[in-house]
Amino acid sequence: MLERQLEKRPVNIRDEYDFSKAKRAKDVPHLAKLQEEAKGKSRITIMLDNDVLSYFRERAEAKGIGYQTLINTALREAIVKNWTSTL
Repeated sequence: MLERQLEKRPVNIRDEYDFSKAKRAKDVPHLAKLQEEAKGKSRITIMLDNDVLSYFRERAEAKGIGYQTLINTALREAIVKNWTSTL
């Protein structure tokens, strides 16, 4: 069974890749720009209920913005509301 799977393996996949000539993201203009734009943010993994995620995706699409941006805005508003209510 495993032999059959290996035989069906795509031709373009190699056992090893040579990254000795690879460039760092900071040396590739469009990647450097993306890195610069992302400063002040952190990449995380978060589990959300499907209905919550659907809600944000639908609203974000209607507004023409990214759903992650909308989630960030909602969290920021919750922080500000909580901050001012505790003063």
